Amino acid sequence: MHIDLRTVNIEPLRQTFDHIAARIGPNKPASRYLEGTMDVQAAANYHYRPTWDPEHEIFDATRTAITMKDWYALKDPRQLYYGSYTASRARMQETTEADFEFVETRGLAEVYDETARRTALDFYIPLRHVAWGANMNGASMCAYGFGTAITQPCLYQGMDQLGVAQYLTRMGLVLGDESEVQAAKQAWMDAPQWQELRRYVEDTLVIKDWFEMFVAQHVALDAMLFGLAYKEVDQALNDKAGPTVSLLTRFQTELLEDSSKWVDACLKTAAAENHENKAQLQEWIAHWRGRAAQALQPLAQQALGADADAALARVSARLDARLVKAGLLA
Repeated sequence: MHIDLRTVNIEPLRQTFDHIAARIGPNKPASRYLEGTMDVQAAANYHYRPTWDPEHEIFDATRTAITMKDWYALKDPRQLYYGSYTASRARMQETTEADFEFVETRGLAEVYDETARRTALDFYIPLRHVAWGANMNGASMCAYGFGTAITQPCLYQGMDQLGVAQYLTRMGLVLGDESEVQAAKQAWMDAPQWQELRRYVEDTLVIKDWFEMFVAQHVALDAMLFGLAYKEVDQALNDKAGPTVSLLTRFQTELLEDSSKWVDACLKTAAAENHENKAQLQEWIAHWRGRAAQALQPLAQQALGADADAALARVSARLDARLVKAGLLA
């Protein structure tokens, strides 16, 4: 018996949801990112104002000084929605787990230079508390921000920072033991060189304007801290004692490259919206990057010694280059 298989092309009656078609046109298929992001934020028919903040609706665009005609203009160029985000981070986690396993099975921690080990433990492990603060800030920006296009990646970034905190804790256990993690907590609480950074983190936790928090966390602190920790200090340790620390911090290095695309896109779009936004963003950036540089100075000195100033200058220059592209620096 002969069976002749034929295919039939069935044209869909419509390509996507009506509210997506209103944005991109009726005959264009929409990505899953757009369908899972655009206009998801509740914007009408609220039941009551929050008793803890009666001046605002429960979802309110006026919680920030930044204004946008359309908050969904702040799209994520990575197009991360829940499915693509978890798939991306699963791949990064597989790589990181392989790196940790490589270090442990090959005994790289046991033969690591003792001076470099001490530098790594004293510099990196207290940073897990900074990452925890960033996790809290990510949740706060998601809670008080407006528009799923920006609140969604804020939460993802907060979860990434929780991963950073966990990997730094594991790094302490690989290069040392539980006592090193406890010593790092004590240093975070009491050591003089950590107190400016600790003050910075604690001050960001109580910022009322969620877009200012975005600037303080993602633009100023993340750019300068990650640039110092996972480029400058990492390279110095790599040159001195080999790539063991680089293997244990690969997740953070890749995270900075990934998240910078989203942060810069949001800054550029918000600054281009109107002159008031641009002026406000410039004011926030100047304030918070100044504080970040001041907070990181003693830590750079601790880890890099005489090379600290040059390293911080390179970190600042890389941030300047990003701000120029975003239209916030001449």
